[in-house]
Amino acid sequence: MNRYPRDMIGYGATPPDAAWPGGAKIAVQFVLNYEEGGENNILHGDAGSEAFLSDIPGAASWPGQRHWNMESIYEYGARSGFWRLHRMFTAAKVPVTVYGVASALARSPEQVAAMKAADWEIASHGLKWVEHKDMAVEDERAAIAEAIRLHNEVVGERPRGWYTGRCSENTVRLVAEEGGFDYVSDTYDDDLPHWIEVGDHDQLIIPYTLEANDMRFATAPGYTTAEQFYQYLKDAFDLLYAEGAAGAPKMLSIGLHCRLVGRPGKAAGLQRFLDYISAFKDVWCARRIDIATHWAQTHPHQRRNRPSQMARAAFVEAFGGVFEHSAWIANRAFDLELGPAHDRAVGLHNALCRIFRSAEREDRLGVLRAHPDLAGKLAAAKRLTAESTAEQASAGLDALTDAERTQFSALNAAYVDKHGFPFIIAVRDHDKASILQQFETRIDHDGETEFAEACRQVERIAEIRLADLLP
Repeated sequence: MNRYPRDMIGYGATPPDAAWPGGAKIAVQFVLNYEEGGENNILHGDAGSEAFLSDIPGAASWPGQRHWNMESIYEYGARSGFWRLHRMFTAAKVPVTVYGVASALARSPEQVAAMKAADWEIASHGLKWVEHKDMAVEDERAAIAEAIRLHNEVVGERPRGWYTGRCSENTVRLVAEEGGFDYVSDTYDDDLPHWIEVGDHDQLIIPYTLEANDMRFATAPGYTTAEQFYQYLKDAFDLLYAEGAAGAPKMLSIGLHCRLVGRPGKAAGLQRFLDYISAFKDVWCARRIDIATHWAQTHPHQRRNRPSQMARAAFVEAFGGVFEHSAWIANRAFDLELGPAHDRAVGLHNALCRIFRSAEREDRLGVLRAHPDLAGKLAAAKRLTAESTAEQASAGLDALTDAERTQFSALNAAYVDKHGFPFIIAVRDHDKASILQQFETRIDHDGETEFAEACRQVERIAEIRLADLLP
C-alpha cells in the first residue's frame, strides 16, 4: 500500500466548536519549560556542554568540558527567573502548565514545592533536556519510562501530559503506546486539540508552539525587546479572540523558559500581556490538563473506517459504485499515494477523479455508457443501482406523467443516437424542469463538447455520492 502518513487536512474548513467553558472566545495556555539542571552537561553524564536556547550568540557544545557561562545562564533560570515568573503568575491568578524535565525537577525541590502549592500542572518534559532524534527506539522507550518513574518519585504523582521538544520521529508513537498520558504536545500542527490513533489507543494531541514562544529571544529571526514579544502575543490574541467572537474559538499556546523570559528586560513584555488580557471577558486561562479534560469530554474520539487504511477488497467494495458500474476506478485509485487527506469526501473524490481523468478515452466512454437513461427502461424495470434510483427519485423522475415519460424516451433515443452514450446529469442539482431544459440544450452540442460535459457530470455525481459516505 502506497500510503502517505502526514495529515495535511486536519479539521479542514469546518473546525469543531471548541465550546470552551463559560462560552469563552479563546483559551489561553501558558507553558513554563523547566529545564535547568537537565541540560547537556558532563556532570550529568553527557558528552559535552549545552548549546541550545541561551543568551550566548552562536553557542556551540564543548565536548568533554563544562561551559561555565552556559551553566550559569541555566542556573539563573532556576535561581531567579523561576521565582520572578512564579510571583507574576500567582499574582495574576493565571494557572500554568510546567513542562518539567524529570532530572531537572529532581535537582530543584523548592521550585517543585512552589509549583505544587500554586496548583500548577507539572507535565513531563522527558528525562533529560537532550536530543532524542538519534536514539534507538528501545533506548527512547526506556528513557520515557525512566522519566515517568523519576517524575512520579519527585512530584508525588505520574505526569498526565508529555512534551519532549527535542523529539524523534518515534516519540509521539512511543508516548502514546505507553498508554498513560491524557495528552501529548510534540506537534505544532493546529490551533485546536485533535486525536490520533496509535494501534488500539486513541491519543489526544494538544499542539504546542515555537513562535509564540520566548525562545525567539535566543534564535534568529527573533525578539530583541520585551515590546516585540508583547506585540506578537497581543496580535495573536487579538486575531484569535476575533475568530472566537465570530463563532470559531481557538487555543493560544505561549511557551516560556525561566532563563529567558525570566530576565527582567524580557519579563516586562510578559507582564504587559498578562495585564492586557485581564481586561477581556470570555477568556479561559487554563492548564493543558484542563484543556485535555474538556476536549475528551466535549469532543471524544470516534473511530471510523478510513479509506487510506482499508484493504483493497474493502476499499473497492465501499467505493466501487461511486462511478457507475466502474469499480476499476476505485481499484486503480487504491494504488495512489493515499493518506489522511483522502479520508474525507473531497480528498477521495480527487483521487478517484485522477484515475478517471487519466484513463484512455475508451475507458472513460465506457463509464459514460455504464450510466442508465433518465427515466428509461431500467428505471421502469427497477433495475437501477440503489444510488441511481435515489438520485432519479430526488428529481421526481420516478413519478412522471405519461406525456413526460414519452418526452424523456424520445430525448434519450435522440441523444444516444447522436452522441453514442446516455444523457448524464447530476440530477440532485436540478429539478425535473431544469433537467428537461438541459436535455434540450445539450443534445445540440457537438460530440467533443458533450463528451467533456458528460465527464464533468460524472465527476459531480461521484462527488455527491461520496458526500453521502464520508465526512
